[in-house]
Order: sequence, then structure tokens, then C-alpha cells
Amino acid sequence: MDLVAGIDAGTQSLKVVVYDPAGRNVVASASAPLTLASGADGSREQQPADWVAALHACFVDIDPALRSRIAALAVSGQQHGFVAVDEAGEVLAPAKLWCDTSTSAECGQIMQAAGGRARTIALAGNPVLTGYTASKLPWTKAHRPEAYARLASILLPHDYLNFVLTGQRFCEYGDASGTGWLDVRTRTWSSELLHATDPERDLAACLPRIAAPEEVFDIDPATAAALGLPATVKVAVGGGDNMMAAIGTGCVVPGRLAMSLGTSGTLFAYSDTPVVDPDGAWAAFCSSTGGWLPLICTMNCTVATEQVAAAFGFSTRDGDAHLRATPPGADGLVMLPYLNGERTPDLPFGKGVLAGLDTTNMTPAHVYRAAMEGATYSLKYGFDAFVRARMSFDSIVLTGGGSNSAQWRQLVADVFGLPVEVPSQPEGAAFGAALQAVWALGHARGEATSIADIADQYVALDPLRSARPDPARMQAYATAYARFLRHLDAITPLYRDGSPSTPHPAQRQEDPS
Repeated sequence: MDLVAGIDAGTQSLKVVVYDPAGRNVVASASAPLTLASGADGSREQQPADWVAALHACFVDIDPALRSRIAALAVSGQQHGFVAVDEAGEVLAPAKLWCDTSTSAECGQIMQAAGGRARTIALAGNPVLTGYTASKLPWTKAHRPEAYARLASILLPHDYLNFVLTGQRFCEYGDASGTGWLDVRTRTWSSELLHATDPERDLAACLPRIAAPEEVFDIDPATAAALGLPATVKVAVGGGDNMMAAIGTGCVVPGRLAMSLGTSGTLFAYSDTPVVDPDGAWAAFCSSTGGWLPLICTMNCTVATEQVAAAFGFSTRDGDAHLRATPPGADGLVMLPYLNGERTPDLPFGKGVLAGLDTTNMTPAHVYRAAMEGATYSLKYGFDAFVRARMSFDSIVLTGGGSNSAQWRQLVADVFGLPVEVPSQPEGAAFGAALQAVWALGHARGEATSIADIADQYVALDPLRSARPDPARMQAYATAYARFLRHLDAITPLYRDGSPSTPHPAQRQEDPS
């Protein structure tokens, strides 16, 4: 019987799951850690060669007998990254990632050249936000001119792994939406935004062709041999991790809301039509299944809880005990968890803020709770924009590492006032990639099964990990969320333009001349 594999190249690790569609179960999985290079200027980079090494390490850990039965695979990858590749396919520089804020100034420059933020949204459906791929091009031109001069292809992380697997350079609509160049309404590259990014070069010539969602490609025979896979394996187009998580959570039809609690936090819902906000309150992305995926992204989610746990010398596995030991609202302690800057709200120069300390709440448990609540409130801030746009949802399907916490699941249910469900397969993005491989392989064989049919057939929910909102806690969290918003309003002027480095008027000295 055929098996399929889903590969998820994230920020912290690369994971592979091998799924048996007939038995409806994951028969093998493997994971390899990835290192992240961070700079004081906000740079966050990885070596693409490390992704490839992790990919090989994962497949080595999988039973050869199972590898020999894999018929198709797909790649899920962290969005917005930039892999610079030359004509021969060699990587020219470290990959700048989604959480890289060193190119914030370039975002404004591109939008100004395009006619402003509103005009940028009119052109592509999205503003060019911090972390988007577009801003990384002028930064590279200025800071790595040798790489820019030799640049032949602009690849996203998942595009690069597809290139390694197939030897072909292509992308797909969902992940391409996060570059800042794709007009999501027409699914075409915006020539005006490409020109605004670099008026001296035809960047369109560097962009790979956009493959259809159901396309498949042959695996490169040498790569197949190195991974211990059959030379007949088909490679589906894959997509960004959020787009693959949408498949893995069944968020492929209207009315379903998915939330991913990973290093970053995301909130997304499928739509049959483009859902563009004229103010850019959410990312108006395409899905990887032929539709659209309006999406809220925060840059600080489990990274906040992990940092707090590390600072106080305990494991996040012990985090639920700290939540149980503290009340909703953390006795007035508020954390704005903007350790990597922030996208929602749009504060690329933001820093983490801990406010409301007193003699009763200055404990590791309170700080840990404040971090988890702050990460959740940031997602609620984005969710409020969905509600203002008259989107409505019956429940939240939760995925990502944070979904393993029973206390976090209950927190989400109480803060959002919605039932929370958790898929039986915990690796939403990797599992979603595996299901896309099932869909694409069936399409290549002449089957007419839709991706919605695939999701209905294979995405199961775990009733033991569901959560229902509690009215008393809902009210307590509503009060705490209002407090969070007041602190957000207070610090926004400090971090909107990186102005904490600007002296306060009381500290400025008059020029004696």
C-alpha cells in the first residue's frame, strides 16, 4: 500500500511524518533541530544547507521498509524567508527568515515608492510588512552586493527544499502571497511592486513560475537515492506552513477558524473569494488549495513562554502547573510579549514589556501566566479585526506546540469565548503536507477527489483534548484583556518608529551655541 510523507521545515526544527492513508495513521515520524543566528539589528537567519542536512537526518531515522513504500510527499515551510540562488543553483547567502526585523526600514521605502500603504494594498491586497520577502531584496542589495549581483532565483524556504528534491524552480500561490509581490486578487505578480522594490532590475526574471495547487513533480533520482526513497516518488507543490496547517486542521472550507500556537502565532480561515482589508488589518493570502486564507500572524507565541521558562529554570512541560496555581489575569501582571518585534499589532520595533509588578505577582508562575496570556491576547487583537469585518465562527481548531497544553487550550476557549477542538494529528503543518500529497497523487492518477473530501476523510478531532469556555473565567479574561489593550495603547507611541532610542524632551540638552 502507498504511503505519503509530509515535511515541515520550521524555525526550530525540521519534521517528517509518514502517513498511511489506508490505515489513517502516522506510521513513522522524525525530527531534527535547526539553529537560528540572531543579530542585535533584528536579523534572524539560517543556513539552507542545515535544512537539507536535517531532511537527510530525518529520513535516515525512518525505517527503510517504510521509505520504500512512499509514493508522494510535500513540503511545508516557514513563510516569508529569502533564499538567494545563482544560475547554477548555489545558495549565495544565509536565508533571512520571517522573524527578521532588520529590514523594517525597507518595507516603508518599498511602499513609499509604490505610492504609499493604501496604494500598496490596492496593488497586491497586502501592505509590505516587516518580515515579508520583498523587504529583504533591497537590504541584500545594500548589505550583500556580491550575492545580489549573482542572484538568479528568489526562492522561499519551501521552494528551496522543492528545488533540492526535484531540481526544478517553482513556487505556489499560498506561500507566494507572503512575498509582498503577489496580487492575491488576480494571483499574478505585481509589476509595480517589483519595480518599487528595485527600479534598476527586472526582479520578475528572478521569480520562479507559480505551479497549480494540484501539480506534481518527479523527484530527482540522485536525491531519491540519497534519502532512501523510490525513484518514482512524486513531489506535490507543498506550501507555506500556515497553508499546510489549514489542510491539516480541515480549514479548507468557509466557516472554520484555525489557530496555530507555534514560535509565531497564527489565526486563519478559508474563503472562496479574496478577503482584503483596505487598512491591512490581516494578511489577505491565497490558500494552497485554490482559494484564499485571510490570516492574522503574531511573531511571538511559544517563544515567549519558552523564554520565561528558561529564565526561571523550569521546563514548559511544567507550565500547566504554574497556570493552575495562578488566577486569570495573573493578579494584574501584564506582558506585552514582543521579543521579536511584532506584526500584530504592527510594531516591528517593539520590545517585550512586563507591567503591573507588585509584591504578590512577582513570581515565576505569574510571569509564565502573563507570557501565555499576552501571546493569546495578541491573537485576540487580530481576531477582533475579523469580527469587525463580520466574519463569524463556531469553534477554533488548535494546532502547534502550544496546543499540547491543556491550560492553554482552556485559556483560548475562555479568551475567545468559543469551543476549542484539537486534531488527533498534532503536527498540523507536516500532516497537512502529507494530505496535500495524497490529494495531488490522486489527481495525477485521474481521481476527482477534492481537498475538502480529503480533509473530511482524514482529519479527525481528539475529543479528550477539547475545551469549552467557562463563563466566570470569560469575564475575568475580558477584564484582563482590556487591561492588556490599555498597556498596548500606552507603549505604541514608544515603539511605532523605533523611537525608544530618541531622548525624551526632558533629557535633551540645549545646544549652548
